[in-house]
Amino acid sequence: MSAQEPLYLGFDLSTQQLKGLAVTSDLKVVHEAKFDFDADSKGFNIKKGVITDEEEHEVYAPVALWLQALDALMTRLKDKGIDFSRVRGISGSGQQHGSVYWSEAGEHALQNLDSGKTLEDQLDHAFSHPFSPNWQDASTQKECDAFDAELGGPQHLADRTGSKAHHRFTGPQILRFQRRYHEAYNKTSRISLVSSFLASLFLGKIAPIDISDVCGMDLWDIKAGAWHEKLMSLASGSEGAAALKRKLGPAYEDSSRTLGPVNPYLVRRYGFHPSCQIAPFTGDNPATILALPLRPNDAMVSLGTSTTFLMSTPHYAPDPATHFFNHPTTPGLYMFMLCYKNGGLARERVRDDLNATFSTDITPSDTWSAFDETAASSPILGQRSPATDPMKLGLYFPRPEIVPNLPAGEWQYTYTPSAASSSPKLKATTEGWTRPQDDARAIVESQMLSLRLRSQRLVSSSPSSASLPPQARRIYLVGGGSRNATIARIAGEVLGGAEGVWKLDVGENACALGGAYKAVWTVERTEGESFEDLIGARWREGEFAVKVGDGYQSGVWERYGDAVRGFEAMEKEVLRMEGRV
Repeated sequence: MSAQEPLYLGFDLSTQQLKGLAVTSDLKVVHEAKFDFDADSKGFNIKKGVITDEEEHEVYAPVALWLQALDALMTRLKDKGIDFSRVRGISGSGQQHGSVYWSEAGEHALQNLDSGKTLEDQLDHAFSHPFSPNWQDASTQKECDAFDAELGGPQHLADRTGSKAHHRFTGPQILRFQRRYHEAYNKTSRISLVSSFLASLFLGKIAPIDISDVCGMDLWDIKAGAWHEKLMSLASGSEGAAALKRKLGPAYEDSSRTLGPVNPYLVRRYGFHPSCQIAPFTGDNPATILALPLRPNDAMVSLGTSTTFLMSTPHYAPDPATHFFNHPTTPGLYMFMLCYKNGGLARERVRDDLNATFSTDITPSDTWSAFDETAASSPILGQRSPATDPMKLGLYFPRPEIVPNLPAGEWQYTYTPSAASSSPKLKATTEGWTRPQDDARAIVESQMLSLRLRSQRLVSSSPSSASLPPQARRIYLVGGGSRNATIARIAGEVLGGAEGVWKLDVGENACALGGAYKAVWTVERTEGESFEDLIGARWREGEFAVKVGDGYQSGVWERYGDAVRGFEAMEKEVLRMEGRV
């Protein structure tokens, strides 16, 4: 690396840590550091980065904690040898939905910082409220009901904003804040999201909200590209929509443009070059798709404790069970997201049942052997003879689920697709099931069928595989479950993947990495050069991704297409049985 080669910084302000890293123009990570809120902060009564009020169902973080973290992280990066004068661009991400409330003195304080003092020492009076609601907050049910009702129901709200109302979304949070802390709300000059708050510290003035992160508020009309008047009026209360618009400011729609040069305070304190540019900061989930980087029609499945599905798509097809966001860099694309509470926990419960049935001596390194062997040797959909045996379908929810909205429980069914001489047959039964053996494959199939059901309207045939049915170009697997070869194989059989199934590992700093990549693109792009083209050409796939499955298999993928119809019918029947429709 040349001593004068330009550097780009990416930051991620998450629930439990602030992370920062530096990359070169060719995307090589050369410096990284982190600040762990619980382990490293001083003076804050927090646990896992937040304060919890169980009685009020509130979860929030002290804003001063984040100032302390940035002060310390910049020092740590400097101690690791980074030359800040070489940094040409900075971007990053923040935990989605959280809000920060600036006082009238906030922006003036940002613009007049003393380089001999820390941010924490100088910005204590910059906020009208000392805390920021966290995405785990569940105090806004009353406000969510009001948001869902305002436009005529959850589907109508999703049509406009990309999502139905959720406890964590910023619009319901602002509505509750102005009701509960009305005096503080009246003294609020500006409201930032966590991402734009962090960008403001680097910019030296209040930064606009990013065009992707703004979609996590239930206030932005995605198709109109503007604040939604009725929803803004609802959230603002007696002050009115115009006042809330002034507090929020405009959304920054052109992600290819920088916000401006770095805060002079950082030039004086750390030696940044005055020409270093600040690019818009985005939410943590949008930043993740920049770190991969996902191309249109690519899908990412995060197989952790919960399951998350992200997809870059040109299609906008909102539904109350899903989320749509504007793409953080590319107009005309959307980020589609599914979030499930039940993921690894459900698979682990089946694993434990199998171990209790078959194994006597389980070692920590061998806990998945029985599950893997059973799932791998089980026939597709439990059909030893597809011509005569019904499909075995199930739902496995150790925790209450949100997709679909069901209580904790398990349900087993058999399903016979329609034939020329008969209609389809769906039956709630464990007849023909051998449990827990059949559950091993059924739990993985169940989770993947749910993903396929909800993403099938968004996929299209890739130019390189126009002869194949519409499906994702590639399926990328991340998280703990991605290391399991059996799970990866079944995922490909159900979801397809014209170019196969890939295991992806960009380390623990994906969101900060996505921010750094965005900074590279914003500063170095030529006129009209897309993020996908510039970063895709420089991204070293072999360092991060390995192909682990074939993806589309003729005949197999079509059988799962039949199963999707049965799976959808099963979900609807269980919802009716549980009184959820």
